[in-house]
Amino acid sequence: MTAARNLYRFLRGEKYIWLAMCILPIASVLVVYSASGSLAHMSRGGNTEFYLMKHSTVLLIGLMFTYICYRLHYMTFARFSGVLLYFSIFLLLITMTHGVEINGARRWLMVPLLDITFQTSDLAKLALILYLAAQLSLNRQCTKDFRSAFMPILFPVMVVCALIAPADLSTAAMLFATCFTMMFIGQVNLKLLASMIAIGVVIGLMLVFWGAYFPEFVRAETWANRISGFLYGTGDNYQIDQAKIAIAEGGWTGLGPGNSIQRNFLPSPYADFIYAIIVEEYGLIGGFAVLGAFMFLFFRCIGLVTNSPKAFGAIVAIGLSISLTLQALLNMAVSVDLLPVTGLTLPLISMGGTSVLFACISIGIILSVSRHVENNKNHGKLHKTEIAYENTD
Repeated sequence: MTAARNLYRFLRGEKYIWLAMCILPIASVLVVYSASGSLAHMSRGGNTEFYLMKHSTVLLIGLMFTYICYRLHYMTFARFSGVLLYFSIFLLLITMTHGVEINGARRWLMVPLLDITFQTSDLAKLALILYLAAQLSLNRQCTKDFRSAFMPILFPVMVVCALIAPADLSTAAMLFATCFTMMFIGQVNLKLLASMIAIGVVIGLMLVFWGAYFPEFVRAETWANRISGFLYGTGDNYQIDQAKIAIAEGGWTGLGPGNSIQRNFLPSPYADFIYAIIVEEYGLIGGFAVLGAFMFLFFRCIGLVTNSPKAFGAIVAIGLSISLTLQALLNMAVSVDLLPVTGLTLPLISMGGTSVLFACISIGIILSVSRHVENNKNHGKLHKTEIAYENTD
C-alpha cells in the first residue's frame, strides 16, 4: 500500500491516463512481436526478436520523453511553439525535395550520422497543435475577424496541411479536422470557420490539378485508386481483403496470442493493419478493449478542458487528444473496411519510430496539464480548509 502511495506521489495527474500509458505499450509489445516475427525471420536471418527489441527500445525512449514532458510546465510548450512550428515547416520543405521515398511516398528525412529516418509530418503535427493552442488562448483578437485571424491562425494551418498533403493526404486531412475542432472550441467566429473550410477546399483542388502535371510530388493517382477501390471495388483491394479475413478468423475470442495466420499475407501487419492482427489473435473482445482504451483516454482529457486553470492547457489537451483518438479511429476503420486505405498507424501500438515518440510526447504534455489541474484542485481545497479553520476561531 505504501509503495502504491509513493508511486502515486511520483506520478501525479490523471491516474487513468497513466494507466492507459502503461497498458497500451504492453499490448503493443505483444502484438508487434507476433505481427513482425515472420518478417524478422525472413529479413534478419532467423532473428525473430530483432523487431521486438527495436520496438521495445523505441517505446522505452518514448516513455522517457513522456515523463520529461510531464515534469515540464505545459506553458513551456506555448513559449516555444512558434519556433517549433517554423522549424517544422522548414523540414517539410526539405522533405518535399530531398526526402527519402518509401513505398512511393516522400515523407522521411535521413538523419546524418545516425542513419535513421525521421518523419517530419509528426513533428509538424505536434508543433501546429501547440502553436494554434497558444494563439487561441493568448491572442483572443485573432478569433474575431478574418483580417486579425489570417496570419496568426489560418495561414499557418493552411501552409502546414498543404505541405504535408502531397505525400500524406490522410495526415493532412486529419490535422485539418483537428485544427478546425480546436478553433471551434476556442470560440473562433463561425464566419472564420467557414472561410477555413473554403480555403481548404480550394487548396485541395489545386493539389489535385498539380498532381496531374507533377505526379512525382503529388500522389493524386494513388488517392484516386484507393477511393475508387473502396467505393466501387475496383483495383487491388488485397490489403483490405486480407484484413477482413483476419477479423473474420478472430471471431469473439480470437485465435490466441502468436497464432495469427494473416500476418504472413498482410502487408505491414505490424503498422497500418495491426488492428486486424489484434482482432485475429484476441478476438472482438480484444478489438473492443483497444477501442475502449482510446475512447476512455479521450473522455478523461475532456475533463481537463473544464478544469484547466489556463485556456492554453485546456485547448492543447483537447487538441492532442483529438489527434490521437481520431488517428486511432481512422486506423481501425480502415481495417474493418469502413474507409479506404490511409496509411495511418495505430498510436502507441503500431511499430514505428517518430510516430511512437511523438505520440508519447503528446501524452506527456496532456499529463503535464493534468498534473497542474490536480495541483490547482488541491490548492483550492487547502484554501477552503484554511478559511473554514479561521471561521471557527
